[in-house]
Amino acid sequence: MAANMGQLDMAKMQLVQDLEIEMMADMYTRLTNACHKKCIPPKYSEAELGKGESVCIDRCVAKYLDIHERVGKKLTMLSTQDEDFIKRMQSEQTKSTAS
Repeated sequence: MAANMGQLDMAKMQLVQDLEIEMMADMYTRLTNACHKKCIPPKYSEAELGKGESVCIDRCVAKYLDIHERVGKKLTMLSTQDEDFIKRMQSEQTKSTAS
């Protein structure tokens, strides 16, 4: 029985890791596409990035990651509030059925 629980926990951990990798890859793809579209003209004049393009990409990436972090924190906060609300509702429901 304990071995099954250990395997189940390992499977959950692997699923969480896979989802996190998938989310990071998706964020990287979106960031790359958005900043490339914004900062680099469709017709390349040179093989290397120009100074203006490099600065634009640096700023774009910084802003994108900042917003990504802010959204993540907000979602975590909302999720925590939802969990607290559900626990309170369950507690109140348990008290009212016990009375």
